[in-house]
Amino acid sequence: MVLDILEMMDISGDDPYMVTEAYAVRGWGDGLPLVAPTPERVEEMLSFLGDVDPDEVIATLAPRSGEATRRAIAVNAVLAGCSPKHLPVLISAVRALSAPELNLRGVNATTHCVAPLLIVHGKYADDADYNGGLGAFGPGNISNAATGRALRLILLHIAGATPGNGDASTQGGPAKYTYCVAENLKESPWGSYASTTGVDAESAVTIHCGEAPHNVHDMESSEPAPILDKIASAMCSWGQNNAPISQGEYFIALCPEHAVVCADHGWSRSDIASYLFHRAVVNVGEAREAFELRAWESWQHALRDDDSIPMTSHPANIKVFVLGGPGKHSSIIPSWGMTKSVTVPIIA
Repeated sequence: MVLDILEMMDISGDDPYMVTEAYAVRGWGDGLPLVAPTPERVEEMLSFLGDVDPDEVIATLAPRSGEATRRAIAVNAVLAGCSPKHLPVLISAVRALSAPELNLRGVNATTHCVAPLLIVHGKYADDADYNGGLGAFGPGNISNAATGRALRLILLHIAGATPGNGDASTQGGPAKYTYCVAENLKESPWGSYASTTGVDAESAVTIHCGEAPHNVHDMESSEPAPILDKIASAMCSWGQNNAPISQGEYFIALCPEHAVVCADHGWSRSDIASYLFHRAVVNVGEAREAFELRAWESWQHALRDDDSIPMTSHPANIKVFVLGGPGKHSSIIPSWGMTKSVTVPIIA
């Protein structure tokens, strides 16, 4: 359909402004200039995959129940300025988006500012030039920017998550343009995050549907506890969706220096998650006063007003990976609440 419209309008493949305008009048695109998905460019993208069926449905994406084929994914990859090497990551990310526990319909339909964070793990992050080091959440890296943008275009064009119709986010958010990083595996003292999810693959992707990163800095501490206490304090905001929803996940993006401090003191990822679970706590009475609607576990409902309650119901909901470069700034990424992250191997 997209290619037919471009041919009908006789749009040059070298004029991104005409392509952008043609898309905009139909309610398509993300507002930024687009690369024309000519048949030649789409076929070049698909040829990178080898002998596979380009029209096989990889996933059906809510809320519109749009069918994401390899060809449709490739069209959006071209639109976003991707290279063919980015296509396997996008196809795998689409598989993750369709997992029932991720709850894509809810993610797309909520008034919250949630956006799917795409994390690339393992060998393919290097092979395809993804950035997990200095400035990973920021500009300047084509693979991060174009892949994250392509995933958003897939949500717009295939899933139907257009603002107003399929995306009810009150204010939106910059992460809805592009939200993609690589895990900094080279500087991780614990190996790949993907292996902690049971995915034993050379390369993998994770989708975590959450807010933009919340910065946490500690320039001085030489022991884990003071660093993690600051992270725990950032996890305890009443304003985030996780506050009244016990299943909410937190992704903890530790910078390499903070990760090394923890590892050098013998702390594992599980140790960090357990510590944060017990330190990121609030008063039960205050929580009940703050929220009339609370999606708590039964044991949490049984707590007394003067008890403390953790910000999530289990340490396993706190996920730790290494990201960034030097500077001793880490971040937390709270989830939307009614969603679970999904990790899958990279398979085109």
